Amino acid sequence: MAVDKQRIIEKYPLPVYNYQVTINGIEIMSFAEISGLEIDHDHVLYRHGFSWAAGDHLIRGQRKPINITLKRGIVKRRSDLYDWIKSGEKKDIRIELCDETGMGIVIWEVSRALPFKLDAPSFSASASEIAFESLNLIAHDLRIKHT
Repeated sequence: MAVDKQRIIEKYPLPVYNYQVTINGIEIMSFAEISGLEIDHDHVLYRHGFSWAAGDHLIRGQRKPINITLKRGIVKRRSDLYDWIKSGEKKDIRIELCDETGMGIVIWEVSRALPFKLDAPSFSASASEIAFESLNLIAHDLRIKHT
């Protein structure tokens, strides 16, 4: 069965590598990896006086903290992540998963992200890998928009 280009655009999943990141409204250097964009809650097994007849109730508890990790290759004269953790400033982050034209299709909006850990790369004289740094953040809120 032949599949035309429009059907592929409408029905096939988006590739995970086509995304862009904006921090406080400024497009920042690309990141190699972003992880932790999840909304998670504790679960609570609730038992009341009639649990013996009706059974236990499983209810949603408090939301767990939003922990995000941004990972990127180290580039000359770019100290954005170091400057951010040094300042201790909370910033908004927007991550857009884009289609083939560069339009954001799914958007994750992270509110008031606060950096708390900056990792340097592991150094090894026998390796020829790219030097990556990673920044761990904790955020107040995460919203997901589908366009």
